Amino acid sequence: MSESDLGTMNAQRLVTLFRSRDASPLEATRAAIERIDRFNDKVNAYVYVDREGAEAAAMASARRWGQGNPLSPIDGVPVSLKDLTEVAGMPCREGSLTVPDTPSEQDAPPARMLREAGAVILGKTNTPEFGWKAVTDNRVFGATTNPWDTRLTPGGSSGGAAVAAALNMGVLHQGGDSGGSIRIPAAFTGVFGFKPTFGWTPQWPPAKEPTLSHLGPLTRNVRDAVSMLNVIGRYDYRDPYATRGQPDDWGEDLDEGLHGMRIAYSPDLGYAQVDRQVADLVAEAARKLEQLGAEVVEIHPGFESPLDIFKKLWFTASLEQWSLLDDRLRDKLDPGLVANAREAEHWSAVDLFRALVERARLTERLEHFNQEYHLLMTPTVPIPAFEINQEVPPGSGMRDWEEWAPFSYPFNLSQQPAASVPCGFTDPGLPVAFQLAGGKYDDRRVLRACHAFMEAHPPRFPSKPDPTQYSPAGARQAKR
Repeated sequence: MSESDLGTMNAQRLVTLFRSRDASPLEATRAAIERIDRFNDKVNAYVYVDREGAEAAAMASARRWGQGNPLSPIDGVPVSLKDLTEVAGMPCREGSLTVPDTPSEQDAPPARMLREAGAVILGKTNTPEFGWKAVTDNRVFGATTNPWDTRLTPGGSSGGAAVAAALNMGVLHQGGDSGGSIRIPAAFTGVFGFKPTFGWTPQWPPAKEPTLSHLGPLTRNVRDAVSMLNVIGRYDYRDPYATRGQPDDWGEDLDEGLHGMRIAYSPDLGYAQVDRQVADLVAEAARKLEQLGAEVVEIHPGFESPLDIFKKLWFTASLEQWSLLDDRLRDKLDPGLVANAREAEHWSAVDLFRALVERARLTERLEHFNQEYHLLMTPTVPIPAFEINQEVPPGSGMRDWEEWAPFSYPFNLSQQPAASVPCGFTDPGLPVAFQLAGGKYDDRRVLRACHAFMEAHPPRFPSKPDPTQYSPAGARQAKR
């Protein structure tokens, strides 16, 4: 079997071949690295590639499979981690000139868990500085581009992971989501992205705003995401916000279908502006869910835009980060991050406290809504991807990314599980996706519904980056 064949496979197929000895983890790892070598200069998804470490891990995995003693069902599967996650021996620049280019001394929980499961860590994927915005560019590594059209953004902040998933530069990709940072790039690149219930996928050191941040997978299908969740979705005492109660198998009822499931479909949450082609494709997806056996009711959950609540928390986190630095380092920060921090300087403790009260009310409202409806369906993002090196669509009159991503951050405020599911393409050929969100700890139901849709309507992926061969300005080749 050729490396090009292995490079296109999902985790389930690779493991079947490892078990039968028709392919080895070393061959699969080399196939993944070959795809990185072939595509990364065009898309800038990886900012660090550990070729030697990956091959050594793959050889160790091959020995275990040969002895019939794999460490887990993803032993030998190539994976990546976002460059906000510490991996021992690899730099963790966090997209910031203020962070030294030195190797981390320890594994963060997802890196440790993946390593203990025998997964082969290929390297680190690109992110905006400290993950502060929903597009992926920074002053260290430059911009990550969308494989469907490399003039456009893949979204963010897990843009590198989403692009790596779309091009199968590795199989399982870890992202993080504090306001949509898994779901937004999943939508813009046409892959599956899942944000679990808060606390079920531990992280340490903590995120800049730890009560909003969820770690989760970006993959080409739901079953692969489950394979990753079965490893990283376990309690870790180092995370002070970590909770217990995760399912033994996140995909236990993955194949049970949609019969008996009540889905509330809200085209705009009652307040968002949605591009017409996006709206039409998501409405069509709602009809397809109904054809698959779900009861779908068009209804709004009944809350006003929580944009101000989110900004109070998110911009205050930027202010805290800014306040820790001296003037020399502050000058190296992304100007947009600094602008957010300076805006937060004018808020009082009472302003922040009121935002927390309103956040609790929003969560109460959504949890109450989920007593009547199992899932809430919306567009993931109301617009298609736009030009790289822009925080907002040019000419839109918007200032902040939150204005064009109104569907994602409400579910970070509520800490509920939510996923992005690809559902078609605009006339120019850009991916569109819908979002499914559930009540807290109802992650398996969300995954089950996403799986049913994607099995019935398989997504299409790019065979290579768009042939315009656009080279991202300032992009730096990943280290080998």
